[in-house]
Amino acid sequence: MVPPWSGQPTHLRFKAPIFAPLADVFLSERAVMVYESGLDPSLIIPILHALQNHLHSRGNQRSMRIWPFILGTLASLAVSAACSAQDNRTLLESKESLYNNIYVYEQPPYRSMTFGHNKRIYTESIYNTSDDKDLPVDYTRFMTASLMYAKDLHSVLEIGFGGGRTAWYLHRFLPDVSVTSVELDPTVVELAKKYFGIRDEPKFQVVNRDGRIFLNESKEHYDIILIDAYRGPFVPFHLLTKEFYQIVKDHLAEGGVVAQNVEPSTMLFDSAVKTINAVFPNLDFYRADGNIVTVAYSGPARDAEDLASVARDRDKAYGLRYTLQDMLAQRRHIQIEGGKVIDANAKVLTDDFAPVEALKTIERHNRKLP
Repeated sequence: MVPPWSGQPTHLRFKAPIFAPLADVFLSERAVMVYESGLDPSLIIPILHALQNHLHSRGNQRSMRIWPFILGTLASLAVSAACSAQDNRTLLESKESLYNNIYVYEQPPYRSMTFGHNKRIYTESIYNTSDDKDLPVDYTRFMTASLMYAKDLHSVLEIGFGGGRTAWYLHRFLPDVSVTSVELDPTVVELAKKYFGIRDEPKFQVVNRDGRIFLNESKEHYDIILIDAYRGPFVPFHLLTKEFYQIVKDHLAEGGVVAQNVEPSTMLFDSAVKTINAVFPNLDFYRADGNIVTVAYSGPARDAEDLASVARDRDKAYGLRYTLQDMLAQRRHIQIEGGKVIDANAKVLTDDFAPVEALKTIERHNRKLP
C-alpha cells in the first residue's frame, strides 16, 4: 500500500474478494473498506468488537465467513493509520491533464504514479529505480502469465500504459518481440518517460490513442493483448463491452490470448466476467493480492500439463524474473454459469451507442470524472 500524499485529506482503499472456504473460488459478494486518515487508530479495537458482536447476532455462516476478512482489513487500517502520519515520500511532479490528475512520488528506491479523484488516490504504477526488471505490484507480474498460453511470441499489444512497467518488463526479457502500448493520456506517457525508466527503443513503441479506436484502425494481429485500462477507480465503459472484446478477438493471431486486470470489488465484476466469457469460451483466473487477472482464449481448453511444459520451456528460454511455473500454481477455474460463483442475474455488457455515434460516445466515456 502506497501512503497518501502528505498534508492532504485522503482515503486508502482496501479491496479483496471474499473466498469460499470449501472451494478456492471467488464469490460474488465483495467488500471495499475506505479509511479516512482522520480516523483515530485507537477506535479500531472497539470497531472490531462491535462488528464481531453484530456478526454473531446474525448467526449465519455467510456472515461469519467474512469475519477473517474484516479482521485482516481493520488490522491493516491500524498499521496504515500509523504509517500515514509519517509519509516520507517526495512529490516529484503533479499535472492535471485532460483525463487525469496525476501525481508522481518518490520514496527511494520506489517511484509511484498515482491518479487522484475525490480526495482518494489510486496507484497506477510503481517503479523500482534500483532494479529495472522488478515488478513491485503483484497483478502486473500475473499479467505476464499470458506468455505460457500464446502459441507464438512475436508481438504483444498493451491497452493502458500507465507508468509502462509491465510493457518494459516484457521488452527487457523478450527483446526480439515487438511490444506496442496504447495510452489515451499523453501526459501519462510524458511522465512515464521522464520518471519511470521508459525510453524509445527498437521493438518498443507507445502510441497515444484510445485503445478501441486504435484497434478499429489497425490491421495488425497480436499473439498477446494485455488490457489494463483503469483510470483511478473505473474503466471507460466502451472498453468493457462484448463488442469491444470481439474487436480484441479479431486482432489476435492464431493461438493468441488476452490477459486483463479485473478489479474484483467493483459492482461490474460479475458482468465483466460474463462479458469476456461471451466472446472467449476459455477463462482462467489468477489471484493477485487485491486484484484478479483473467486469461481468455479461444480453441480447446489448455490442461495443466500442457501449460507446465510451455512454462518450463519459456522460463528457460527467456530467463524470466517471475517464472511462469510459479504463476501456474495459482491458476484457478470458476464456474461461470449456474449462479454459484458468478451472479446469475449479472448482465453481459453491450455498447450503449449505435456505430454511427461511436466517436462521440468514446469521447464521453473517456472524460475525466468531475
